Amino acid sequence: MSGAPRVKSLHVTDSKARSILGLPGSTQTTVSKNIDMSLEKGSIGGKNQGVATSSPPFSSTRVPSILRRQVSLNASCSSDASTDSFQSRASTGRIYRTSSHARGRRQLASKTKIVIDSGSEISTDDLQPKKRCAWVTSSSDQTYAIFHDEEWGVPVHDDKKLFELLVLSGALSELTWPAILKKRHLFRETFSDFDHTIVGKFNVKQLVGPGSAASSLLSELKLRAIVENARQMSKVVDEFGSFDKYIWSFVNYNPIISRFRYPRQIPVKTPKADVISKDLIRRGFRCVGPTVIYSFMQVAGITNDHLCSCFRFQECISIAELEEVGPIKVKEDELKTDEGIESCICNDIDDLNFASG
Repeated sequence: MSGAPRVKSLHVTDSKARSILGLPGSTQTTVSKNIDMSLEKGSIGGKNQGVATSSPPFSSTRVPSILRRQVSLNASCSSDASTDSFQSRASTGRIYRTSSHARGRRQLASKTKIVIDSGSEISTDDLQPKKRCAWVTSSSDQTYAIFHDEEWGVPVHDDKKLFELLVLSGALSELTWPAILKKRHLFRETFSDFDHTIVGKFNVKQLVGPGSAASSLLSELKLRAIVENARQMSKVVDEFGSFDKYIWSFVNYNPIISRFRYPRQIPVKTPKADVISKDLIRRGFRCVGPTVIYSFMQVAGITNDHLCSCFRFQECISIAELEEVGPIKVKEDELKTDEGIESCICNDIDDLNFASG
């Protein structure tokens, strides 16, 4: 009998630890496991003593802690199991996600590269120097490159500009284009901005005298020729109305398009330049040989000698085409205006005849 109570008390304690609780304050009912029931029957002679009914109810303060222990125990067990199963199942999933992220990063990198490449291509095209004629290189003087890009080969129809280019072309026998362009402002100051009416009145002795500004630019022969050519240009203007009409009449007012591919194809002079040179010499112009005149034709846009690969080749053609369309449109507008005036006059005459009749 002494061992029975110890067993009973041990069983009570165990049953308390293993009980499933109801709400606080309600009658407590103990549901023992099969192992506990078998122990009670073996220790107390097979009789159920109802130990749980005599035990005091648990306080409400212990309920949450016990619930937390059981819930945490169940959760931990289930989480362990689920973690194992998740690891076994999701290992490939993690690899798949990793590979998908890696693939995404590769795609993003490739797209970024494409964007960068395309952007660099565009910026490279924009920043790369435009292809010019072969004689203008990266080591060429900047002034000379600008002259090639903006003036050389552009059709010129202003008399002052044509006279300037004729003078500078004549200076090529003593200087190069880069050297001439560097002194261009001195040429303009010396020759009154190339106004042929003023230059034609220059005192030649003062112009070619020692210490003069002009003597530092060209030789005496060239300086005398410039003054004489200015005087003869005034005569041409009086005869043709402008030097522009005279000089462009040799090419039927349309520039010659050479379409050269290589610099070696560009001639020093042409039969057309020879014809113009002879006519100018006949009119009293000096130092205007075929070579000088052909250089003048090139720079004045009378002939387009830009290489076909040069970006200015097509641009100069377009400029010439626009200049051709301009006068045609003006003439058409003038014709329409004249026709409108004539129709109005005819209508007025008809009205007067009808009224008088």
